[in-house]
Amino acid sequence: MRIMRASEFQIQRDAEQGTQEQNEAVRDIISEVKRDGDDALRRLSAKFDGVSVDQFLVTDAEVEAAYAKVDEAFLSALREAAVNIRLFHEKQRRTSWMDLQPDGTLLGQIMRPLKRVGVYVPGGKAAYPSSVLMNAIPAIVAGVPEIVMVTPPATGGKAGIDPYILVAAAEAGVKEIYRVGGAQAVAALAYGTASIPRVDKIFGPGNIYVALAKRHVYGVVDIDSFAGPSEIAILADESADPAYAAADLLSQAEHDEMASAILVTPSAELAEAVALEVERQLASLPRRDIARKSIDSFGAVLTVESMPEGIDVINRLAPEHLELMVRDPLGMLGKIENAGAIFLGDYSSEPVGDYWAGPNHIIPTNGTARFSSPVNVDDFMKKSSMIYYSKEALLQNGHKIMTLARHEGLEAHARAIEIRLEKEGKQG
Repeated sequence: MRIMRASEFQIQRDAEQGTQEQNEAVRDIISEVKRDGDDALRRLSAKFDGVSVDQFLVTDAEVEAAYAKVDEAFLSALREAAVNIRLFHEKQRRTSWMDLQPDGTLLGQIMRPLKRVGVYVPGGKAAYPSSVLMNAIPAIVAGVPEIVMVTPPATGGKAGIDPYILVAAAEAGVKEIYRVGGAQAVAALAYGTASIPRVDKIFGPGNIYVALAKRHVYGVVDIDSFAGPSEIAILADESADPAYAAADLLSQAEHDEMASAILVTPSAELAEAVALEVERQLASLPRRDIARKSIDSFGAVLTVESMPEGIDVINRLAPEHLELMVRDPLGMLGKIENAGAIFLGDYSSEPVGDYWAGPNHIIPTNGTARFSSPVNVDDFMKKSSMIYYSKEALLQNGHKIMTLARHEGLEAHARAIEIRLEKEGKQG
């Protein structure tokens, strides 16, 4: 693992935009689904997944059968994790409010859940039941009445679904599941087909074609984010355990060849020890080829002169996951301005957040933690402003409203107020 001065490191990576060929392919897929609906989904499932799909909707019997295929230890752990996730997100719920003014004006905000949301869940080697919980449980807590999940059928065989994904969906409370994946699934969620009614917002990760499809349909529907490869940054002082730090760096490097794993430290001794430990642990990882490419391309140990410089580097990185492996992590917490999720201390390993603790593991990437947040209950809500303006308030403030409208050259706006003032004998 390369060691360098933080000043030599390219901090900001460009967001993944896809090649021209990939974008054209996605546009063609979306157009085909818009035009041909279910027929297009069947053609594209045969083309990309090698399966023939007769019925897109997964039956209750298939979900029940999935339970027989998962082991009890997994199911028990999944259920405990779901409880933790639900409890955390229930604390985020907000309610509508109204504020009555002395002049009779009533102002407020009405909070409503979205009516129908879609959750994309990858299949095959990237099947993550934990992500099902992280997408579906906040929607349930928000009160979304219709949650639909799409996930690709098994490639090159029968149109089955990973049983662990089905069980996770059932445990989370998802009752509407469709066997379709890729950009075509995103198009179906956005525009609707005879089998799959359209949704209001799309959540969930996927490959580059799924990510680009979400970009292309944004505006027709809302989406959760433009997510990039996973990231971890560790800010550590000389008290950190090199083995712990290396293990946590590799926990993200194994996700993807483009994942980023970075250690920032003022300790030259720790920097050397972690770099050596990464190599030692990497040798025995089942996904070492993926992790190796990630570490070589986007991994680094960054040395700084002082901890304040390290904090500045972290705030410029704005990492998805940040671990504070320092003597006083709570004392340093207030200095961290930009990070999606912050893990404090030696025993708050990043996988604790991925699977168990309760906070959402769908977190802003590629520096977007500067201005965005992890998936939360608010993402499944919409807000309406409410204005009840009394006669007294309009008579008192009408002329001021007209002044502002006429300054902007919007005479009809001004006259909409003026006609009321004239009728009440207050024009002058």
